[in-house]
Amino acid sequence: MDEGLNVKKRMKGPFVPADRQETIRHNIISALMGKTLSAKELSGIVRISEKEVYEHLQHIQMTVGHSGHSLNITPAECRRCGFVFRKRERLKRPGRCPICRSESIEEPLFVIE
Repeated sequence: MDEGLNVKKRMKGPFVPADRQETIRHNIISALMGKTLSAKELSGIVRISEKEVYEHLQHIQMTVGHSGHSLNITPAECRRCGFVFRKRERLKRPGRCPICRSESIEEPLFVIE
């Protein structure tokens, strides 16, 4: 008989994720407690992409009120003309200023108080 046919396939066990004491959202919340940070700074602290930080911040904004806290947002501001994006509902940094069309925009800042 051919021994190649009798070789058993190696059985892989189920994927076990690394143990984490806190979730990504808990890490973001603890980083923002009393500290004003941008999404870029948060991405460096939590070690996820800036895009993912914005997605998590949307959920954090909805759920942080249950614990008696609030996510305060300092709106983005145009570096060229000083226009402040006060009425903007999206958390991401805008692409350009509606007044002067400059793309040099300060990032919004976030803090949990």
